[in-house]
Amino acid sequence: MTIPLSAKTLTASAAALVLATGFTVGGATAGASTAHAAQVDDPISSSASGEQIEMGFLGSYETGQFDESAAEVTAVYGDLVFTVNAQAATVDVIDASDPKDPKKISEITGTGVANSVAIREDGLGVIALENEDKTQPGTVMFFDANDPEADILGEVPVGSLPDMVTVAPDGAHALVANEGEPADDFSTDPEGSVSVIDLPAEVVAPSESDVHTADFHEFEDGGAKTLPEDVRIFGPTPEDDLPISRNLEPEYITVAGSKAYATLQEANAIAVVDIATAEVEKILPLGLKDHGQAGNGLDASDRDPEDAPTVNITEYEGLKGAYMPDTISTFTSGGTDYLVTANEGDSREWGDFVDAARVKDLGEDGLAPVCESSPLKDKLGDEDLGRLNVITDMGLNEAGDCYEELVAFGARSFSVWTTDGKLVADSGDEFEQLTAEAVPEFFNSNHSESNLEGRSDDKGTEPEALTIGEVGETTYAFVGFERIGGIAAFDLSEPSAPKFATYFNNRDFSVSVEDEIEDASDPAALLSSAGDLGPEGITFLSADESPTGEAALVVGNEVSGTTSLYSVADLANGGDDGDENGEAEASGADDNAGADEDAGTDEGVEADEDAGAGAGTEADSEAGANDNAQADSAGSDSNSGAEGAQSDSDSEAGSNAGSTADNPEASSDADGDPLPRTGADLGQYLILGGIAVALIAIGTAAFFFTRRRR
Repeated sequence: MTIPLSAKTLTASAAALVLATGFTVGGATAGASTAHAAQVDDPISSSASGEQIEMGFLGSYETGQFDESAAEVTAVYGDLVFTVNAQAATVDVIDASDPKDPKKISEITGTGVANSVAIREDGLGVIALENEDKTQPGTVMFFDANDPEADILGEVPVGSLPDMVTVAPDGAHALVANEGEPADDFSTDPEGSVSVIDLPAEVVAPSESDVHTADFHEFEDGGAKTLPEDVRIFGPTPEDDLPISRNLEPEYITVAGSKAYATLQEANAIAVVDIATAEVEKILPLGLKDHGQAGNGLDASDRDPEDAPTVNITEYEGLKGAYMPDTISTFTSGGTDYLVTANEGDSREWGDFVDAARVKDLGEDGLAPVCESSPLKDKLGDEDLGRLNVITDMGLNEAGDCYEELVAFGARSFSVWTTDGKLVADSGDEFEQLTAEAVPEFFNSNHSESNLEGRSDDKGTEPEALTIGEVGETTYAFVGFERIGGIAAFDLSEPSAPKFATYFNNRDFSVSVEDEIEDASDPAALLSSAGDLGPEGITFLSADESPTGEAALVVGNEVSGTTSLYSVADLANGGDDGDENGEAEASGADDNAGADEDAGTDEGVEADEDAGAGAGTEADSEAGANDNAQADSAGSDSNSGAEGAQSDSDSEAGSNAGSTADNPEASSDADGDPLPRTGADLGQYLILGGIAVALIAIGTAAFFFTRRRR
C-alpha cells in the first residue's frame, strides 16, 4: 500500500535534514544542546559592566583520571596541543583542529616523569623530565612537533627536579627551573638552579656542552654577592655545605629582554638570571602584603560565627601575607617591561619538618604565642584567625619569644612588579570579592569536592596559573584559580591600575566528585559531569593561532584530568559597524537571557543587577556583529608573546568585581561561540536551505494533489 506523503511529513523530514546538517536558525545552531565532553550545563560567567571580552567553553579532551595530575602544563603548535600528563609520566599529543572535539592522537614518553613542556616557533619541542629519584639530576628531552608522532631528537642532563621549562622569545635558549626539592623525609636537600641551554638553529637536539648552570653559590656566606635580608632561608640543613643554594628552589621562569626571572616561591623572592652568561645576577625579595590595609582583606575562617555572614572578607591589623608567587610572566607597556606574579603561597612539609600552623595552635607544641601587645591578640578565635594557617618562622619579635605579627601563605592575588622588584600594583582582595559574588554558595570551595569555605583558612582561591594575551589592542592577564576553579581576566592597559574584565568557570558545583566517586556506577561519567577542576596551566592563543579564528585559551586541569579550550570573544571587535540587524551573542550567551535595561552598562553590554551574584551567569552582548553572531572576527590581532598582569592595591574592595553581565540561564550553546563562518559555509547553507524549501514545496503540492484525488 502506498501512503501518500503529507505536507506535515515532508516538513518534518526537512527539519530533520536541517538538524542533521547543522543549518542555523536564528543565530543558534540547531541541536546545539547536545552535550560536549566535560562541558557543564550552566558554566559560571561574571563580568564587569562594559567589559570588552568574554570567555566560553569550546571543547575538552578527557583522560577520565580524577585527582591524578593527568593534565597540567600545556603547549600548542599549530592544531596540536601538548599536555603534561604526570599521572602517566607522559606528554599527551592532542589534535585540536576541531576545538569542540579534541582527540588524543599520540603521546611522548621519556625516562622519568614529565613536568613541563614548551615549543619553539619552528617546532622544536622541549620537555622537562624529573628523575625517578627526584633528588637526582633530571633531563630535558627534545622532540619534533612538526611530526604528529613527535619524534624524539635527544636529551641533555640538567639539575634536580626540573619543574618548568620555557623557550626564550628569540628561540636561542631554553631555560629550566630546577627546583631541587628535598627528599620526602628531608634526609637530603639538593641545590636549586636554573639551566640555560643554547639551542641550535635547526630542529635538532643540543648537546650536553650546550647546557650551562646558573647556581646560587655566590650568595653563600663569604661569596661575592650579598643575599638580601628579606629573602627567606629556613628549615633543616641535612648537608653541611651550600645551605643557601640548597634552600632556594626555582619554580617558574619568564623572559624579558636579555634577562630571565625565576620565582623562588618558598623564599618569597625572584632570581634575576643573565641569559648570555648563565649567571644569577641578583635576588629580589618581595616583602609582605598588609592585610590590614583597606582593600587587602581576606576571609580567614571556614567557621564563621553563627550570626555572621558566610562571606566575611575582613582586614586585620597585624596580619601580613608572603606573596610566594608560583607562575610569573611579563608584558610591556609604554616601552617598559613589567613582571606579573600569581601569588599562590606554599608551605614545606617534608618528614618531621612543617613550617605551617593554625593561629589557634600558637603557644603550644613548642611554638611561640602571639605577643600580648599584638593587635591580633583578641582575634585568635575560630571565627576570626584561629583556623588560618600561618608561617611559623616569620612574624616573631626580636627576642623570638612571641609573634608580634602573623604572616599567611600567599597573598590571594596577582601582582605587577618592575623588573627590579618594586611593587606596581596588587589585586588586593578582588579574587575573593568576585568569586563571592559569582559563586556565593560555594565561596572558597576546594577543587576535589564542592564545599563552602573549604579553603578560607588556607589560601582562598589559590591563584596559580597565569598567562598574558592581547585581544584586539588590549593586553589581558588570565589568572587560574586552582581551588574554586575558573579563569579571571584583567585589563592591563594601565599597569598601576589593572581592571577586572570577566570570570569564567566551567564547573558544576552540584557534583562533588571526591564525595561521590567511590559509589558511582560510572566514575568517568561522574567526573565528566563536574567539568573542569583545578586549572594548573594556561596557554593563550591569538586569533591567528586559534583554530576558531578568535582568541582562545588552552587549560590543563590537574584534578579533572581535562585539557579544555575556551573561547575569548572580542566584544569590541566591530562595535556599531556591523550589520544593523545582527547581534553578537558572546560566548554562548542565551538568546533569551535578556539584559536588564536598568543595569546602566555600556554599549550593548547590559548587566542584570539581580543575576550578578548567582552562579551560572553569562554576558549577553549586542556588539553589532554580523548575522553569524560571532563576537570576535577571525581577523582580530592578538600578540601571544606578551605576558603580564596587574592590579591596584589601593582600589576599593570589590570595585571592579561588583557588577556582572546578565545571563540568568546558560544557553544550549554554552560551550562557546560557534566556529567562524566562511564563504563555503554560506554556500552550503544556501543549498541546504534551498533543498529544505523545495521539499516543503513538494510536500505542499503533494498535499493538495492528494486532496484533489479524494
